[in-house]
Amino acid sequence: MQMFSGTANRQCNKGIVNMKLLSVAIPSYNSEAYMRKCIESLLVGGEDVEILIVDDGSTDGTGAIADGYEARYPSIVKAIHKENGGHGSAVNAGLEHATGLYFKVVDSDDWVKESAYFKILDVLRDIATGDSSLDMLISNFVYEKEGERKHKVMKYRHALPQDRVFTWNEVKHFHKGQYILMHSVIFRTRLLKECGLKLPEHTFYVDNIFVFEPLPFVKNLYYLDVNFYRYYIGREGQSVNEQVMISRVDQQIKVNKIMVDYLSDHKAKVASNRKLRNYMFRYLEIITVISSILLIRDGTEEALEKKQELWQYIKQKDMGMYMRLRYGVLGNSMNLPGKGGRKISVEGYKICRRFYKFN
Repeated sequence: MQMFSGTANRQCNKGIVNMKLLSVAIPSYNSEAYMRKCIESLLVGGEDVEILIVDDGSTDGTGAIADGYEARYPSIVKAIHKENGGHGSAVNAGLEHATGLYFKVVDSDDWVKESAYFKILDVLRDIATGDSSLDMLISNFVYEKEGERKHKVMKYRHALPQDRVFTWNEVKHFHKGQYILMHSVIFRTRLLKECGLKLPEHTFYVDNIFVFEPLPFVKNLYYLDVNFYRYYIGREGQSVNEQVMISRVDQQIKVNKIMVDYLSDHKAKVASNRKLRNYMFRYLEIITVISSILLIRDGTEEALEKKQELWQYIKQKDMGMYMRLRYGVLGNSMNLPGKGGRKISVEGYKICRRFYKFN
């Protein structure tokens, strides 16, 4: 295996001593069939990287695999064993143990591209040893959808300046359906800890909270136009499978409400920057659309009542937010009256799904 020769374990002009450059948490639950590919793709980062394999109460060989890698690479890999608490709990554990300057989450069924990985480490190292500060690095991710030859790449070159540190004031317009997701980001570790990020346990879809709540604390960003993260879609029972999402819609609604509460409660902090405020609102808008369309797709009377209750929750929490969400183009499309209106909503959703390649 080729190991990257650089190291961040040096004295630099910021006074960082003996610190890993990047901590990567790998939340793992019953992942023995595929986790090795993920881990091997990260090991090429060498001593610059701290790999935290979080065994989230697995009942298969996941824990033993994690221990095996720790034994083989004791200066790089750390195996963390905990009771099952779900994806968010595993991310929390990884963050608690992280000692690197920057922090990344890579799910155990995903992997990273080696050449892009090296470029990202170069950028992080240059910034860590220079005079600039960086809160969030953004790169592209690729939808590795099972059975498809052509893979959709989520890139941000039209919206973000490239190859330099910039602020929210320089961010341009994001297309509908295009957002900075967990797969896209590397955060400064201390920022995540200082902003008090704590993901809910036993809840799916918390990756949206992970990338949403730190944003008001992010001042400096960097976009590297490389296809770094490979996001695998197609495993049976995967959480982003549409039928699975419908069966877990209560957890989607829970995450949706947490994001509503957070943006409303941090209104004053977010209001100081128009572009940040607009971006966070549009992110919340798409999450609310996803919740609504899943409930429409369910089609039961109970599900339609839950949809009405979600919109009522937003209205009671923040009338201004509700008016903007409800009477925007997407909000209107999710609230067309009757069976005919719901059919139109579903058809619009299908078109978006084919174009953007999600679930």
